[in-house]
Amino acid sequence: MKILIKNVLVIDTLSAFHNKRVDIAVLDGNIVKMDEQISESDYDDTLTGENLVVSAGWVDGGVHYKDPGEEWLENLESLQAAALGGGVTTIVGFPNTHPTVQNKESLSYFKNFSKYNLVQFQNLGAVTKNTEGKDFTDMMDLHYSGAVGFSDGKNPIQSSDILLKTLQYLQPLGAILVNKSEDKYLSMFGQMHEGVTSTILGLKGIPSAAEEIMIMRDLKLLEYSSIRSDKPLLHFSTISTEESVNLIRAAKKKGLPVSCDIAAHQLAFTDETLLDFDTNLKVFPPFRGKSDILALIEGLKDGTIDMIVSDHNPLDAEHKNVEFDVADFGVLGIQTLFSVINTYSDLSLELIVEKIATNPRKLFGLEDTRIAVGQAANLTIFEAEKVFVVDEKDIKSASKNSPFVGKELRGGAVAVFNNGQFKKVGK
Repeated sequence: MKILIKNVLVIDTLSAFHNKRVDIAVLDGNIVKMDEQISESDYDDTLTGENLVVSAGWVDGGVHYKDPGEEWLENLESLQAAALGGGVTTIVGFPNTHPTVQNKESLSYFKNFSKYNLVQFQNLGAVTKNTEGKDFTDMMDLHYSGAVGFSDGKNPIQSSDILLKTLQYLQPLGAILVNKSEDKYLSMFGQMHEGVTSTILGLKGIPSAAEEIMIMRDLKLLEYSSIRSDKPLLHFSTISTEESVNLIRAAKKKGLPVSCDIAAHQLAFTDETLLDFDTNLKVFPPFRGKSDILALIEGLKDGTIDMIVSDHNPLDAEHKNVEFDVADFGVLGIQTLFSVINTYSDLSLELIVEKIATNPRKLFGLEDTRIAVGQAANLTIFEAEKVFVVDEKDIKSASKNSPFVGKELRGGAVAVFNNGQFKKVGK
């Protein structure tokens, strides 16, 4: 299939056409021509628009797979549809499925599904068996079978001994450890951020210290290990507080091999938005204060925060349409990843692409993607200024627990190219 993309702004800092508008011709999944003007004859399809932008295909580096084991919440087909709707061509998923992603057979399930599809499914392998924090998996076997990193996913590694040994074990492999920072004893029974609003609502709070203490511990253990690396070895998943940003910024200045990400929805809400007990706003880590959001944005701008993820966690009515204190934590996010960042932050397009395309590939050792003649087309075509209102009927996920339904967002994907294929997409 021969596709022509007309008058598109290129966002690729290594491209000779960076920040320039060009026409791009794609033939059978490869970029064959880039020029200021290409004739529209002999093309199977032409993409046109007033404000089209192209970047490397977007990567969502933090997704909670529900398939296998909880397919009624989200199966691989509906997850792929949601990813395409959001312009995402590669997904990195946590290992907390049933069964757990802890051997080469479990990895092959995702590989076989995405082998010939537009969206590539990648996996973090479990650090411990069944992510229970007790006995190690065979991480070397998982690494050589295709795991792009290691994590116990939604279960933070509470044991200092296991975390230290994991860092020491993964360093020779050049693999990254992704850990969610939570002292489970401090956050136990918590429903939202601990503060004035939680007191007003009479809900048990989750203190910022529950996150920050674990970051302090993990950084101390990393420093104690004396491990040196040119690439990050320890990655903090979905940080949420100002002090967390400060701690990681200081660690980077000391030369520690560390990185981190935030969930896009953390830019959009504070704890005060929970005053009406909307369970679609019940997330972990919880929404914090305005000063925390400002610190997150500053951390994105100065490079302290490397990546933005969706933390996509599909949940049905049985988990959400209940009393707030018994509702599960989690929201949808993959379909609105770019739109939320573009709406609720003042990041430039170049910086957004860095956080959802360039850096995720570096952190997880994925194949680099360039917008140049002769390269395979792994591209996301998008509009940055078009405004739309999120409608539940447009949600591609099997579950509908989005906190953005009814809200106005700005920008979204128009089409994607990947794996020799092409598809136009909607909101």
